[in-house]
Amino acid sequence: MSNLRIAVQKSGRLNEDSMRLLKDIGISIDNGKDQLKASATDFPVEVFYLRNGDIPQYLRDGVVDAAIIGENVLIEKGNDLEFVERLGFSKCKVSIAVPKDSNANSLKDLNGKRIATSYPETVKKYLKEYNIDAQLHIINGSVEIAPNIGLADGICDIVSSGSTLFKNGLKEIEVLLKSEAVLAVSPEITDERKAILNKIQFRIQSVLKGRASKYVLLNAPNDKLENILKLLPGMRSPTVLPLAEAGWSSVHTVITKNDFWDIIEDLKKQGAEGILVCQIEKMVL
Repeated sequence: MSNLRIAVQKSGRLNEDSMRLLKDIGISIDNGKDQLKASATDFPVEVFYLRNGDIPQYLRDGVVDAAIIGENVLIEKGNDLEFVERLGFSKCKVSIAVPKDSNANSLKDLNGKRIATSYPETVKKYLKEYNIDAQLHIINGSVEIAPNIGLADGICDIVSSGSTLFKNGLKEIEVLLKSEAVLAVSPEITDERKAILNKIQFRIQSVLKGRASKYVLLNAPNDKLENILKLLPGMRSPTVLPLAEAGWSSVHTVITKNDFWDIIEDLKKQGAEGILVCQIEKMVL
């Protein structure tokens, strides 16, 4: 069986998150420093460590079969390529920002102005959609400095925490898109390698479901059990077991992280006690 060739970013936060995900789905990679390609020891996979901006072309040409890549890069350089899974990490925005003392407070205020960016195709498409005529200066790296040196009236770049904008005296005025890491696929992938990718995708889905959920165990008085069960979502339905102490039951269920605190507060109000919350490593449905 031939190995699936999957690309990840050569360095940086996306690389770290990607390698952590591969480890969590049971794929161990033995790679040395500055190594550009490494094979898994326990799965038919080869990992290619590439510059993020080069990955779309490698996918397009079939040099790699799949890639963990930022959706923002795929939109900018690989809009013809498909992805099969959102991965939930490396979240960011592609935003337009201007100096804090600028009179510009919305996109229309940049009509006829200059915008510096590393994402020219994304910006062109967005400006055309809103009928904004602006001059683009294409810069690779350190885009935030452009307004300070008089090169541009505003910038368009990725924003994670916003700290870089703050440090450079900039304010965000428009969000073009929201992005996260995705699992992209080459149009040239063979059926044999697609079968391997399907196995990887199944494992990824199990890990992501686990990360998004909490396993909850609690003790409930039987006279309040009906009301407590109404509060609880579950994969199918909560598990209820009698306790040794008469009049009490143990309830087991899964709660999504987004709903967790609201539900816990409501459970306590209904008389639930001894609430134990556990991290779920993987969840296979």
